[in-house]
Amino acid sequence: MRRRPFALLAGVLLTGALAAAPASAADGAGDKGFTITDPRITESSGLAASHLHPGIYWTHNDSDDGPYIYAVDSATGKTVATVTLSGIGRPRDVEAISIGPDNQIYVGDIGDNLDGSWPYVWIYRLPEPKVLENQTIKATQYIVKYANGARNAESLIVHPKTGRVYIIDKKEDGGHLYEGPATLSSSGTNIFKPVATIDLWATDAAFSPDGRQLAVRGYLGGIYYDWNGGKIKREGRLDVPLQKQGESVSYSADGTRLMYGSEGSDSPVQAEDVPGGAAAGKSPSGSGSSAAADSDSPASGKVKVGAIALGVAVLALFGLRRLRRTPTRRH
Repeated sequence: MRRRPFALLAGVLLTGALAAAPASAADGAGDKGFTITDPRITESSGLAASHLHPGIYWTHNDSDDGPYIYAVDSATGKTVATVTLSGIGRPRDVEAISIGPDNQIYVGDIGDNLDGSWPYVWIYRLPEPKVLENQTIKATQYIVKYANGARNAESLIVHPKTGRVYIIDKKEDGGHLYEGPATLSSSGTNIFKPVATIDLWATDAAFSPDGRQLAVRGYLGGIYYDWNGGKIKREGRLDVPLQKQGESVSYSADGTRLMYGSEGSDSPVQAEDVPGGAAAGKSPSGSGSSAAADSDSPASGKVKVGAIALGVAVLALFGLRRLRRTPTRRH
């Protein structure tokens, strides 16, 4: 795991301010958020709403863990099943999880803290289990390379309609959306090509259930795009909660909420309405209201606005760009 001291510092200072923020106006819709209580899950870096089991979210640790994914019940925060992936090598830096068509789970072993030290990364695919119990499932392993050279990434998304896999690299000044082959090959190398610019230091991303909206989050904010057949169009900002180390995002299964997760023991998963309200995740355009996202609504209150300003001030004070810690290679 790579430490992000400034994101952590900002999150700690802002925790109290966010506690005073008003509740969502649509608390009756979708999931309401939960806390992951499993002591084994201390670096939750990805999140995906189950397709088969209502209220269940799949997650995984970042590093220094085995080939495991965990099914967490959002009603209790407890792990109800641990799945061990077989048929793959030792995971190196698992950063993302997504569920595609036919209830196939994709796990992205795509992290590279030295931003180009690995000549290739891996994606694992396995069927979502029909029964929630501890079990071992054989996974398919795919080798991935980027058309323009190795890079760090923490966001892997699978389009819910086409099944095509995408990766967003992690760049402080903004990255790119990389498109994989129409069908991944388990016998050769899969080349991912840049197809669009992403205006964010991305730590995770997710497709809406209808595949028409793409949400991308970072440590201190987020952006949502109209998918537009893959020719993405920026629609507005996401109301991302400020967390100690914001690492993950998933749409709720019904498409009405965005669920934001953070690393750490007893890490919270916080729910926010999709842009434009509960209907946005199901609207024909799938893009919601950009005006609503680009302005601070009265419902969000002045507390959250002040908290964001405080976070920016803290990061500026300590010089985020100049004091980056040089990461060490993991073995």
